[in-house]
Amino acid sequence: MRLDVVSIFPEYLAPLDLSLIGKARRDGLLDLHVHDLRDFAHDRHRTVDDSPFGGGAGMVMKPEPWAGALEHVVATGASDAAPVPHLLVPGPGGVPFTQAMAHELAAEPWLAFACGRYEGLDERVYEHAAERMRVTVVSLGDYVLNGGEVAVLAVVEAVARLLPGVVGNAESLVEESHEGGLLEYPVYTRPALWQDGGTTREVPPVLLSGDHAAIARWRHEQRVARTVARRPDLAAPAAAVGGLDHLDVRPAVPADAPELLVLQRACWMQEGRISGSWHIPPLEESLEDVARGLGEWTTWVVRVPSLDGSGRLVGSVRGRVRPDDPTVWETGRLMVAPDLQGRGLGRDLLALAEAGAPQSVSTYWINTGRVSEANIRRYKRAGYRLLPGEGSFPGTVDLTKRRR
Repeated sequence: MRLDVVSIFPEYLAPLDLSLIGKARRDGLLDLHVHDLRDFAHDRHRTVDDSPFGGGAGMVMKPEPWAGALEHVVATGASDAAPVPHLLVPGPGGVPFTQAMAHELAAEPWLAFACGRYEGLDERVYEHAAERMRVTVVSLGDYVLNGGEVAVLAVVEAVARLLPGVVGNAESLVEESHEGGLLEYPVYTRPALWQDGGTTREVPPVLLSGDHAAIARWRHEQRVARTVARRPDLAAPAAAVGGLDHLDVRPAVPADAPELLVLQRACWMQEGRISGSWHIPPLEESLEDVARGLGEWTTWVVRVPSLDGSGRLVGSVRGRVRPDDPTVWETGRLMVAPDLQGRGLGRDLLALAEAGAPQSVSTYWINTGRVSEANIRRYKRAGYRLLPGEGSFPGTVDLTKRRR
């Protein structure tokens, strides 16, 4: 992999000569080039910034030096395999950087980084670059740094360690935090008994048992428990397995409402045809109704992953504690795009919704159309039992399951 970094502080990238990343450079696994943006400023003061049009605090990085620097990067690094790089610009307004994105970037032959400073790059730099190469603005999190160099160090380390040969024990890449959506389990080493002052601290006995199946179960339980305690936002999506592993699962936001409206209409058309009635809430709701529901339910959406986060919405489910009974968890609007149905995504979405229930819940509840025989069979296979009589809505049935 070739990496090019443009910065006004090239010495900031010196840590990339250390540890495993430095070794990867020396072994030829990583071809890193750092460029000083000031080399592409042509006045005697090597000026790279100026006051913003329209007034305001701070300075803005000028477009001419950036154009020259990016043209130099392309001219010196182009090859038949990669004629242009994928340009990454660190910034708090970018796409969140995740482990999934690190894997995607690790598959690319050439990445370039533009390290902004001050109030950022002149917007025309993005336009200039986008006409020549792919451009992605990437954010490490919801906070502001003085410049992009710190972010580049983090991204390069996260990406480069995924390249074959960089990390000596490739298995360690599989069993670490954020792989599979969970945090890593606790780890221990010798001695098995540690005398910490007046306290004896022991290694969990299961790790000394030699029972590899039991150890694997314990580690998974610890990963789930640690994720629930430290990152509850990850816990429910990570609990689902199988078909959701390669998809982007996240809590819904108001901007998802238009796509959710389209998806639910597509998913409930079949039930409307079978029942002979179009008076079904998912088909009658307005955009405002869907948006309001996002405030009343915990809703998860499933997208095909993409670097800019705009991948196609292919599934959704929602859940909530019953308003008048904290022991009941209601699941609703379980839907999968028609062209992806029958692949197990519905089963995994149901598991995801159940995993979102708080500890007070002892019963899971779901409702479906009386004519929806396939749904009823699916829920029965998942452990639900059909309640007698009419469901909570006309033409429906209720099903419940005791929580284990």
